[in-house]
Amino acid sequence: MDLGLRDKVALVAASSRGLGRAVAEELAREGARLVLCARGEAALQETADALRAAGATVEAVPADVSRPADVARVVEAGVRAFGCIDILVTNGGGPPAGPFESHSAEAWHEAVRQNLDSVVELTRGVLPGMKERRWGRIINVTSIAVKQPVDNLILSNSVRAAVTGFARTLANEVAPFGVTVNNVMPGYTRTQRVDELAARNAVLRGTSSEAQVAVWDEHIPMKRLGQPAEFAAMVAFVAPERASYTTGASIPVDGGWIRTLL
Repeated sequence: MDLGLRDKVALVAASSRGLGRAVAEELAREGARLVLCARGEAALQETADALRAAGATVEAVPADVSRPADVARVVEAGVRAFGCIDILVTNGGGPPAGPFESHSAEAWHEAVRQNLDSVVELTRGVLPGMKERRWGRIINVTSIAVKQPVDNLILSNSVRAAVTGFARTLANEVAPFGVTVNNVMPGYTRTQRVDELAARNAVLRGTSSEAQVAVWDEHIPMKRLGQPAEFAAMVAFVAPERASYTTGASIPVDGGWIRTLL
């Protein structure tokens, strides 16, 4: 299916691995030009080189999106390379797992910087141009935790819920300008982050990582973890012109894990 994204410019944060890389690969297949950023320069360059080898046009900028100066530098590099940013995909590494009393004040501040402030600053950087052109897509990678909190993830549960409130409010503010704001909520998906979470939970419960994954499988109606490409497909589906009447939504990609009606 041609989604009509050819030559659109997409900025994908934290795109050197995991869900971010899968989203970049999916948008590249649809013909979008890419602005990629991540903290690890080596992994970022490997991803950029792989995408270029597959025919994509890529601008790669090493950056830590928890730092406003780095965010500004990424946006400026993308505009300098391609003239504008049409699609923003915000994404950040998940905060550490653990119960409330295991996290210091600084851990809370870092989670806010990485997963909320980064969304605000990236949006601040691209929104004026989107409003001026009267077209734009802001897509936030959040989590199923905003609908159904996940045990032992108090940082993620809290901060990603804040992103949802920000996005839902912003969606109404910018709708008259042809800009949509949506969240896509990954469930348990086979990424390095989920592998690390399985290992952490296994230590806490005195079991194995494989046993922990089996527990998740049992609670997912599809009886398996998702694949990054399945998540990336949903991000691509809400990006084109034909999705212009969908805004303010939080869309799960979770194999049916969330049990709520809405």
